[in-house]
Amino acid sequence: MNSSNDNTAPLDAEQVQQETQLWLEKAVIGLNLCPFAKSVHVNKRLRYVVSTASTPEDLLKELARELLALNRADPDEIETSLLIHPKVLTDFLDFNDFLGAADALVEDLELDGELQIASFHPQYQFAGTELDDISNYSNRSPYPTLHLLRESSIARATETMADTDAIYEANMATLEKLGLEGWKALGLKA
Repeated sequence: MNSSNDNTAPLDAEQVQQETQLWLEKAVIGLNLCPFAKSVHVNKRLRYVVSTASTPEDLLKELARELLALNRADPDEIETSLLIHPKVLTDFLDFNDFLGAADALVEDLELDGELQIASFHPQYQFAGTELDDISNYSNRSPYPTLHLLRESSIARATETMADTDAIYEANMATLEKLGLEGWKALGLKA
């Protein structure tokens, strides 16, 4: 996996998608970091989009198209989308700054209350943590990724859980038990 900032390197979209799917299968589903991901994946209702955008402006335009496409799509066909963008916002601070524009776009498109965006990044770091803190790995993906979610899907999924805060707590316990060596043993980028 190449996480360099070389925007001119050729993009192997199939490889990017495969590496992202492997991360989803081994970490997100395999470690049960998101108890709702498995059924969406198994039922093939997850859309992978590998962006060729090389500027934040181009990515914002592509994000608008994907938000509108997801909103129009039948949830039985496409319930959620991953917009993977390996050529732009490879620096986590730039990516984090972009999230404000992404959320504003959801409002501008009048999709707030319908769709929301979750974020994943190879350098993801929660406030107040050290860079190599294992808790950051709950949101670490092979490439910068915007996860577009239907709020109705989130509501349906959380109705089945008595305590959604337990997901976060379970994730932290799982990652602490696994540790960095365990993460590396999964064959995923550390």
